[in-house]
Amino acid sequence: MGLGDKIQNKGQEMAGKAKEATGKATNDPSLQADGGKDQAEARAKQAGEHAKDAAKDITGQK
Repeated sequence: MGLGDKIQNKGQEMAGKAKEATGKATNDPSLQADGGKDQAEARAKQAGEHAKDAAKDITGQK
């Protein structure tokens, strides 16, 4: 996983947390749900990148 991907995925996750918290504070269920969706997407991307990294480690590729 490239550093740029890590930063982008973490940024998306943090933005999702902020969006979810804002939705809770303003009693906006739609905003809350969007924040949760953003977090889930970021975590899925991170998991996929980790799997690719693990495969590279096993096969010895760079």
